[in-house]
Amino acid sequence: MGDIKRRKGKSRIAFPGDYCVVDIETTGLDPADSEIIEIAAVRYRDGVKEAVFSTLIKPEHHISSFITSLTGIDDSMVCDAPCISDAIMDFYRFAGNDMLMGYNVNFDINFLYDNLLRCHGIILDNDFIDVLRFARKALPLLPDRKQTTVAAHYGISVTGAHRAAKDCEICNACYLCLRDEIRRQNGE
Repeated sequence: MGDIKRRKGKSRIAFPGDYCVVDIETTGLDPADSEIIEIAAVRYRDGVKEAVFSTLIKPEHHISSFITSLTGIDDSMVCDAPCISDAIMDFYRFAGNDMLMGYNVNFDINFLYDNLLRCHGIILDNDFIDVLRFARKALPLLPDRKQTTVAAHYGISVTGAHRAAKDCEICNACYLCLRDEIRRQNGE
């Protein structure tokens, strides 16, 4: 599926009040040969957390020790988790038509898109916002623009990072700080 052109939604540069922050954890970097092992989404209305979706997913293959050390997710944690087909449909229903937001969100969108299409023949066409783009614009002097680096710059706790629900919260906190920073830079 990696060679197929995705017909996903458009990447937007905007500061919406209503959106859904998404994050996934995976067994690798390529949707063609890696699996999603966790999906989280947090719905915001007027910038206020309204609802949370979070699920582990039972992969078809063993979770490597590298991924376990990064995410804290191991095979025993996912042995009774739903399969990707059920989990991706639950996510799709939760997200609805919301604008999706994430940090380096193309990674997450590509995995979600490919799995939703493969499992259900549904195209994920929600427009999306990449908070990393705001970090690149607002904070050019940071040594890097990793989410944890941006969070540290703003004094946002990263305890529990690399678990999907926590990464959604960190992303949203970074988004709010970056939004305000860009507005200040633009004299708004």
